[in-house]
Order: sequence, then C-alpha cells, then structure tokens
Amino acid sequence: MRPELTPSTDPEAFRDYYWLKQELSDFCRRNKLSTSGSKPQLAERIYHFLKTGERLKAPKIRRKPFPGEGELSLEMTVPEGYRSTEKVRMFFCKQIGPDFRFNVPFQAFMKENAGKITFGEAVDEWQNIRERIKDGEKFPILESCEYNRYFRDFFCANPGLSRKDAVRCWKYKREQPGHHYFEESDMKVLKDEE
Repeated sequence: MRPELTPSTDPEAFRDYYWLKQELSDFCRRNKLSTSGSKPQLAERIYHFLKTGERLKAPKIRRKPFPGEGELSLEMTVPEGYRSTEKVRMFFCKQIGPDFRFNVPFQAFMKENAGKITFGEAVDEWQNIRERIKDGEKFPILESCEYNRYFRDFFCANPGLSRKDAVRCWKYKREQPGHHYFEESDMKVLKDEE
C-alpha cells in the first residue's frame, strides 16, 4: 500500500512509488518548497527534503528572449533557445491545420535542431512524424511519462482488452513499490475482480 506523502515519509519509500505531479506540487506548497519545474525536478527536491530536511531552492533559469516570435515565417530559422509557446503553436496550426499537436518526437526534433532548420523544415518534419505514427511506428516515451508507457505496453500485450481494464491494472500498479512498467502479473487484479 502506498504511504501517505508527509514530511516523515521515508525517502526511499517515496522513491519507490508513483506520484502525480499535482501531489508533488501540493506537498511542496504545504512544506514551503519551490513548486516550479518538471515532475522529476519536484520529485528530486522532495526526496532531498525528506532525506536531509533541507529546502532546496529551484535553480533560476534565465531564458533568452525568443527572437522574432511575433513574425514567424516558413523561411525563418528556428532560433537557438527555441520554446514551444502559444504563438509558435498558433503558427504551426495555421500551417498544418487543427490536427497540429506538440507531440514528444516533434518536441525532441525541435530542441535538437534549433538553429539548424527553418520553420518550413519543421512543418515538413511534423507531417513526416504524423505519417510514421499512422504507419504504426512507436516513438520512445520519456522516462518521466510512466502512465503513457504503461498504457502503451499494456495494449501491446493485450490488444483485445479495454481502456477500463488498463486503468484498473494501472491503479493497482501505481500503488505497488518498485518500477511502474507493465508486467503480465498486473493482470491478477482483473482476475481478482471477476
């Protein structure tokens, strides 16, 4: 059974369980820790606090201004320090249409190629990625996206089962200590409920 997240939670037990980002943010707020950053950054800050009692401050990130964001064009080079802002999203929606989404492979492509490609080449790559996804290509899921990885692996192993079945197995898995990858043994929760 997953422990309650309190200042007295064992730091190693904390690392053993799955936590929603909202739970981590709430804990940080209650305990006067910075709430800024990604889920892995929050988890690391909380782990340090539980282990040492010390409240780490979030590092200040000085972002360079995003040049030319108001006037994007297909010919413009994607600048160093690229960020996926609302204006950039609107630009891509205008070029690609309402199907446009900032998906993980596209985000990785943009960050890796900032300063080397144009926005026109980015549009072409987004369409290329969309076609590869339609053809069934599986892109890596970030380590921090445990929920998405679990569901993908669940349905690869159990294509005939429902989303409701996957949710029941996921809820069981996230309450268990250790990793949160799908395993065939997670299916016991479905059998137990029959």
